[in-house]
Amino acid sequence: MNLSDEQRALQETAADFLAAHTNARKEADADAELWSCVVELGWAAVQVPEELDGLGLGQVELALLMEEMGRRLARTPFLGNVVLAQTALLQAGTVEAQQRALAALAYGERTATLILGPGLDAQPAALTVKARRDGDGWVLAGEAAQVLDDGLLTHAYVAARIEDAPGVALFELAVDAAGLSRTPLEVWDLTRPQARWCFDEVRLTADARVDDPTRVLAGLARTRVLAALQLAAEQVGGAAQCLQLAVDYTKERVQFGKPVASFQAIKHRVAEMMVRMETARSTVLGVAARVAQGGLDDATLGAEVAAARVQATEAYRYCAQEAIQLHGGVGFTWEYDPQLHFKRAQWASQWFGPTRDWREALAAHLLDAA
Repeated sequence: MNLSDEQRALQETAADFLAAHTNARKEADADAELWSCVVELGWAAVQVPEELDGLGLGQVELALLMEEMGRRLARTPFLGNVVLAQTALLQAGTVEAQQRALAALAYGERTATLILGPGLDAQPAALTVKARRDGDGWVLAGEAAQVLDDGLLTHAYVAARIEDAPGVALFELAVDAAGLSRTPLEVWDLTRPQARWCFDEVRLTADARVDDPTRVLAGLARTRVLAALQLAAEQVGGAAQCLQLAVDYTKERVQFGKPVASFQAIKHRVAEMMVRMETARSTVLGVAARVAQGGLDDATLGAEVAAARVQATEAYRYCAQEAIQLHGGVGFTWEYDPQLHFKRAQWASQWFGPTRDWREALAAHLLDAA
């Protein structure tokens, strides 16, 4: 797949900006400023339709942005706000909810996340928040153990099981709603903050339900799949940076009077990193292009994304661990970046389900097709 001039310009702009403004090693106070810049650049409006004041672009442009953010470990609400919340509204929300919220999410008037089951599982049985009728309104109860929450949120979209009736609903609520408590978690990957959300009889009005009941289940499932594709793009960016870090360091490190990079064994290891990263990149961008072209049914989309997800996850984990090894003893010290990518690679490998689940989904699709 060849990128258009506009796509290349977007990619280059993102690469240059994020290289100059990376906040992975900065205090959390810098996060709001970076997010404000991301919004000003229009990146949060990439997938919002033009009729709703967005840029009307697609999965390829979104993947290019996610790749560059993964390269620099940008600590922003982009994954929760754009990839999750916006996609959920586009796939499962009513027209009224889209008109009310998408432009606000795109241009910084509100910042949101999406709450599904553990690890962002969209299966109804996995949802840990329940909703029950309260007159014309609703009451939410339960707990979400791990929510993407960096403290910049103003809203959340919560998928909840409906009590006393089969079904799932998607609710919009403000983070200052009565009965809602958020507890920041101590996480291994400091570039991806999380929190535990407890819903203690959170009361909502009738218009807080924003889903279209006829497509909420399929819409949330498709949201998970599309978000997994974008997380794979982020993983590709991380793998590419690990490769660059390894190349740069081995060129500088001298042993026996020669740069380490001149040794054949080191060349082989770096070449394997590149092969895995480029294979994953081709898969991810190829699937994103197919999604942008349209016409994929849910089963085929799931299989395509499964392949991309497995390739990207394994490439990132491999490149992160190799970067640490090629740095030697300093590879896991705080002063060097490979340890940051290793932690992100471990985190990313579990969200939306581990690779074994995606392999099983792909195998089932291929066997059914046969």
